[in-house]
Amino acid sequence: MTSVLPKTRQDDEHSMVIVRRRHPWRWAGWVAAAVIVVSVAVSFLTNPNYQWGIVAGYLFDRRILDGLLTTLKLTAVSMAIATVLGLVLATMRLSDSRLLRGMAGAYVWLFRGTPILVQLILWYNLAILVPQVRLGVPSGPTLWSAETNDLITPWTAAILGLALNEAAYLGEIIRSGIISVDKGQTEAANALGMSRLVTFRRIVLPQALRVIVPPASNEAIGLLKYSSVVSVIALPELLYSGQLIYGRTYETIPILLVVCIWYLVVVTALTMLESRLERRLGVGFRPTGHGLSRDRRWARWLTGNR
Repeated sequence: MTSVLPKTRQDDEHSMVIVRRRHPWRWAGWVAAAVIVVSVAVSFLTNPNYQWGIVAGYLFDRRILDGLLTTLKLTAVSMAIATVLGLVLATMRLSDSRLLRGMAGAYVWLFRGTPILVQLILWYNLAILVPQVRLGVPSGPTLWSAETNDLITPWTAAILGLALNEAAYLGEIIRSGIISVDKGQTEAANALGMSRLVTFRRIVLPQALRVIVPPASNEAIGLLKYSSVVSVIALPELLYSGQLIYGRTYETIPILLVVCIWYLVVVTALTMLESRLERRLGVGFRPTGHGLSRDRRWARWLTGNR
């Protein structure tokens, strides 16, 4: 004689048939996106006004490549200076000294509150305010002096304007990364007898970089693009080199397309480097949500595929 065991709740759950949620409008979205992409591609390929032959001819023009090199140098030097200065500002903002916090706060307020274009023009015309730069003993002999016009070249004005402005933003980004590290980490390091400098270099900074790198990389890409504003002080970067060409040939659209292509190439390369750096900094941190990264989990949530 066989006995029938009563069904448990667990058996009922295992016997349930899971039906995926339907998304009828998703296909409509895919179709609309495909139509838009194809329409734009056809317009780019068939519209003769783009003059792709001229674009190909100027893509590796010596003047364009020189302008691109100037843009890369300007971005690299300005970002390096801004990073060092931003770290100093972040440290000052987190200091116990009210004076240091106030000085850093005033710097951030000033440079974030005024347009970068205005700052560049002011640096370039600094000789109007300070005709001569002098170093020496107050009310005593002058040890060194120079004309401001000799010091403030277009290169100097561009680097000063971009680096000092960018440092104000990077300072806040670095500060947010530092305060994101749990306070218990520093307390444990202090208990082990580590100095504040060693604690910051070996404990705080490596963890803060995971928070700092994504927005800082975005700032580097932004700096690369808005470095084009230095064309107002006649520095021959990528955009200004293109302007010099189409100012003589009147081939405005093809030259601007060449400039856009090179910006896209460099930004794509920087984005790939950023992704690799983020993966490198994320080593040892286990992803959550069934092995999915945070970005992928958000993407699945937004599309409704949970």
